[in-house]
Amino acid sequence: MTKTLGIFCGGFSSEFEISMKSARNIAKNFPSEYKAYLIVVSNSDWYALYNQDNLKFFREDLSIQQGSERIRIDLGLVYIHGEPGENGKIQALLDLHKIPYLNSGVLASSLSFDKWYCNQFLKTFGFKVASSVRLIREQKYNASEILEKLGLPVFVKPCDSGSSYGISKVNTSEELDPAINVAFSEGYSLVIESFLKGVEVTCGVYRNNDELVALPLTEIVSENDFFDYDAKYNGKSQEITPARISDENKNKIQTSAKEIYELLNLKCIARIDFMLVEDIPYVIEVNTTPGFSDASIVPKMLKTANISVGEFWSQILKTEL
Repeated sequence: MTKTLGIFCGGFSSEFEISMKSARNIAKNFPSEYKAYLIVVSNSDWYALYNQDNLKFFREDLSIQQGSERIRIDLGLVYIHGEPGENGKIQALLDLHKIPYLNSGVLASSLSFDKWYCNQFLKTFGFKVASSVRLIREQKYNASEILEKLGLPVFVKPCDSGSSYGISKVNTSEELDPAINVAFSEGYSLVIESFLKGVEVTCGVYRNNDELVALPLTEIVSENDFFDYDAKYNGKSQEITPARISDENKNKIQTSAKEIYELLNLKCIARIDFMLVEDIPYVIEVNTTPGFSDASIVPKMLKTANISVGEFWSQILKTEL
């Protein structure tokens, strides 16, 4: 009997369309025992998409109206890049309705979503992270003290946004205030981080039965000043898989990525970004809902590992349920 999968997508962040592309690619490749509906989440409405049909979605019981039939979803997959999915809110809704889902749970999603809190948590377990300062909106700050502590350049990033928007590289003291304003346009809190000079590398991790799998590493070489939205989604970067680093450093990063995956109690696929500085991996951030469009990094990692997208989701389905 065919079951119903609800792929929650869209969301409230600036990466609405990226989430839609990820969801469509997943639906196209998901195992055939599930009928996949896109549950589109926006500030104005929630609705379901199946093929070209726009269907009514009922939040009170997480069901879909298709013709005369009211269909309750059997399984959830949250693929929103940012609020309200990557931070665990929709997972909490699924928990309340006792509907299983494939993603990391509420606590793991919420912790990993906040860039500053997650890195401070990992730091207590011995993982290297950049020196940083956290600010919340309307908090008074002393720019001179911040730059005296962190030096220049620094990165300013929204903490509580899954989006690649709002991130700035600050090279002079005069640029700090405008960068802070830009970051606050995307989130309630922000982190200012010291600059790490090295090779940016990212690692995809998932569980296949009882084994943690670290996918081939991808090296990110941005044509821009850093890996911003334009570099990430508009082809302004080289994403080189496998990464051009030594086997020793590859093993360090893959081992660290798997340790972080277990420590945070993650599920499904996660992508953990590192900066390799003089052979020492520094954690940049943890992504529990990494992009999954045809152009995204994780599908390219799977291709390098000779794992089809359909096979990957079959493995996830068998492991996480």
